[in-house]
Amino acid sequence: MDESQHPPARRRADVTDVELVGGVEKRDLYLVAYDPSWPAQYAAHEARITAAVGSAAVDVQHIGSTSVPGLAAKPIVDVLVTVVDITAEEDHLDPLLGAGYVLRVREPGHRLVRTPELDVHVHVREHGGPGVADYVLLRDHLRADPADRALYEATKRELLAGDWPDMNAYADAKTAVIEEITARARQRG
Repeated sequence: MDESQHPPARRRADVTDVELVGGVEKRDLYLVAYDPSWPAQYAAHEARITAAVGSAAVDVQHIGSTSVPGLAAKPIVDVLVTVVDITAEEDHLDPLLGAGYVLRVREPGHRLVRTPELDVHVHVREHGGPGVADYVLLRDHLRADPADRALYEATKRELLAGDWPDMNAYADAKTAVIEEITARARQRG
């Protein structure tokens, strides 16, 4: 039976608001050429995360632009960690904070921690939750489809010409092209 039809029992109710720890941050947003060291950076953080959260992590994946060879990206490695119960923060969030990550976002179905250096974002989501499979689908599709990879990069470059109040606004502006590419990936998959 599909987990989305019967979500797992939770220890407590999830948060209902978005908490942006530290408030809105204006950051310099820029792209760099694909860096072949990104997979090794991911691997080091995967080991750190796994050591911290143990079996609370159902899965750990390298996602985002740094996971796609040949794609220019912001130099921030994105990691997806799926857990059985997003509300059981004592199982995953507390250990991640203890491992040196810093809480940035707490919102329904999602927690984001990052390194103090701001070069790694760890997205914690509920296993089987809405949109989780799309991260991997998009990554795998961009790895295999040069035309959509070029479209995505061109869109990012065009958007970076704008003046964004924070990284979240820039990320939101990419939603339409991400949905378009993901829809194509579903049709081909």
